Amino acid sequence: MELILALAIGVLTGSGIWLLLRPRTFQVIMGLSILSYAVNLLLFAIGQLKADAVPVIAAGAAKAVGDYADPVPQALVLTAIVIGFAMTALFLVVLMASRGLTGTDHVDGRKDTDL
Repeated sequence: MELILALAIGVLTGSGIWLLLRPRTFQVIMGLSILSYAVNLLLFAIGQLKADAVPVIAAGAAKAVGDYADPVPQALVLTAIVIGFAMTALFLVVLMASRGLTGTDHVDGRKDTDL
């Protein structure tokens, strides 16, 4: 399972960086989104996912701390997902406004004929 998770993080990170280096604005936005998904998976991996572990410590229970799931990575990733959706929507609005003003979606503002 760890190998699959590590490969998924690596592929998402590589794809996100590759898209960030593209000349079109939409590709850059998609690269940022994919890179944020890779970071979310990395946060889950750092938080050591546990199957069948309770997230809340019950009152009066004297169990080892290792038997419980850590809720902090889950809360961080949930917050990051919400912020990522909002930032993607904002970037898309800015992309549409920029395309309307300049007539191109290149990052540097040049048209295909100027290259």
